[in-house]
Amino acid sequence: MKSASDKSWVDELRRAELLPDSYAATVSDYVVPLAERIRTLQVFLGRPVVIGINGAQGSGKTTFALFLASWLERELGLRSVCLSLDDLYLDKKARQSLAEQHHPLLKTRGVPGSHDVALGIKTLAELTNSGSDRTVKLPVFDKAIDDLLEESAWQSVDGPVDIVLLEGWCVGAQPQSNESLNSPINALEAGEDVDGGWRTFVNEALMHDYADLFGLLDALVMLRIPSFDKVIEWRELQEQKLRENVDEQNPGEAAGMSPEEIRRFIMHFERLTRHMLEHMPGLADTVIDIDTSHCTVAITHNDWLFERPPP
Repeated sequence: MKSASDKSWVDELRRAELLPDSYAATVSDYVVPLAERIRTLQVFLGRPVVIGINGAQGSGKTTFALFLASWLERELGLRSVCLSLDDLYLDKKARQSLAEQHHPLLKTRGVPGSHDVALGIKTLAELTNSGSDRTVKLPVFDKAIDDLLEESAWQSVDGPVDIVLLEGWCVGAQPQSNESLNSPINALEAGEDVDGGWRTFVNEALMHDYADLFGLLDALVMLRIPSFDKVIEWRELQEQKLRENVDEQNPGEAAGMSPEEIRRFIMHFERLTRHMLEHMPGLADTVIDIDTSHCTVAITHNDWLFERPPP
C-alpha cells in the first residue's frame, strides 16, 4: 500500500488547506485504506460508483473528501470528483416560496427539503453514465450570498468519471418514526415549530425525494463525531477564525455569525444530527471516528459491502 509520507502533493495540498502537519497521518492511516477499498468496490461492480461521505458540521468531511478524491485520482488512476450536497441547495427565491407555502423555517438552507434533489440525481446520472462522453456542469452554491450561482459560473467536469464522492452533513440519512417527531428537541422547535409542521416536512422529504437520491449510493462512509455538542463548539471556532481573518483594509467589517446566531442556526440541524449519531453507524459501510480533539482515531468497515452481488 502506498504511503502518504512520500507524496509531495499531499503536503502541498495540506498547506493549501491550512492543515497541521499531523493531517499527513490522517491521509496515510484513513484516506489511503479507504481509497483502496473504494477501488476494490469499483472493480467488483465493474462500473462507476457513487460513495456517500456523511459527517456533521465541523467533522472535516469536505476536507477528507478532497484528499480522498485526490488520492483516488493521483495514486490509483481513477477519475474522481466531489459533489457537495451544499452545492445543491435551492436558490433563495425557491426557499422563500417554500417558506410561504409550507413553513417559515424552510427559508433557512440546510435541512432536507431545502435542496434541489432532482438536480442532484441528474448530475450523478451524467457523471456516471459510462456510455457517453460529455461535459457535466456541477452546481455551485455561494454561502456568502446565500444563493445558487448562475449556471455560467458552475464547475465543468468531463464525464464519465470512475468515482463520485457525494459529501454532505445529511448524506444517507434515514427518516425518523412519526412518534419521534411529537416532542420538540430544542428551543427553536418549541418556539417556532409548535405544531411540528416543519419537522414533519423535513422527515417526509427524507422518506421520498432524498430516499431516491441516497438510493444511488454504492457505499456510505460516516465521519462520526463524539457528540452533538462538538458541532456547536467547532462551528464557533470556525467563525472565530473567520473574524480573525477579516481583511486588514476593512477592520470594521463584520465577518461570520455571532455565538447567538450560530446556536440558533445549529438548532436547525440538531434533530437529524442526533438521529444520525444514534442510528447511522449501524447502517454505514465504513465508520471513521473523530475524537474530542478533532483528530481521526479509528476506522471500522462493515463486512456486508462485498456480499452484494454485482448488477
